[in-house]
Amino acid sequence: MTNDRIKEILLDIEQSEIDFTVTQTGKESKRVNGFYKPDTHEIFLHNLNLKTDNMLVYTAVHEYTHHLMTVEKQKIDPTYAAASRVHTQEFWAKFGELIKIAEEKGYYSIGWQENAELKELTEDIKENYLAKNGQLMQEFGKKLARAFDLCQEANIRYEDYIDRVLCLPRNAAKDIRKVASVEVNPAIGFDNMKVVASVKKKDDRAQVEQDFLEGGKSPATVRELMKQKSAASRAAGANDPKVKLEKEKSRLEKTIAQLTQRLEYVEESLANL
Repeated sequence: MTNDRIKEILLDIEQSEIDFTVTQTGKESKRVNGFYKPDTHEIFLHNLNLKTDNMLVYTAVHEYTHHLMTVEKQKIDPTYAAASRVHTQEFWAKFGELIKIAEEKGYYSIGWQENAELKELTEDIKENYLAKNGQLMQEFGKKLARAFDLCQEANIRYEDYIDRVLCLPRNAAKDIRKVASVEVNPAIGFDNMKVVASVKKKDDRAQVEQDFLEGGKSPATVRELMKQKSAASRAAGANDPKVKLEKEKSRLEKTIAQLTQRLEYVEESLANL
């Protein structure tokens, strides 16, 4: 595949406001398959690392994502990419969007279903590990919820029980209980279940869950879509008096909860003096 053909494919996936070049280095690298120079808008591909045109296109799309994001970000911040962290969630979401278009247009195919052994293994992983682990963590969350209730009834500090009896990180215990508190399909796996469970509205949770179930979207893409939807919702409700009061109510409730917890600690400390 020529450099011109690679560029033609990239532009067909998404147009660029600023011109760029594609160069196959004719080299092999142990560090990277390619890289992008933001100052000169040059994409370099170490094609001796890449055994097929399919792998070449995948790497080219990756570097092209850097180019497109650099062009967009530099409109606001001309120093972007000079000292920026470039492999962000936003980057992976954009890359996921572009590689999906590349698949739809027939330029790229992941090809896992064509490998009989890999296909069988994938089905095994999804059914017997991702789904079963998700189901197990749901049951675990219900057990932790019951342990919380028993601790409350017996005047035992649940946090101390989690810390020193179960030896669980508090955030992990919190995530596990949250997953069990709402309806989430365990087929998406525990990590993705945590993302779904973090969504407050039932209809929104159902949409996020569907994004995971239908495939074709990476977890980074789903989280970025959630972030963008949340930002749009905040912008729409910025001047709504009801929304403002609800936000203030939420902030006050959090503050009261924090102060209540602190008061309990101070009272316990005083009682022990």
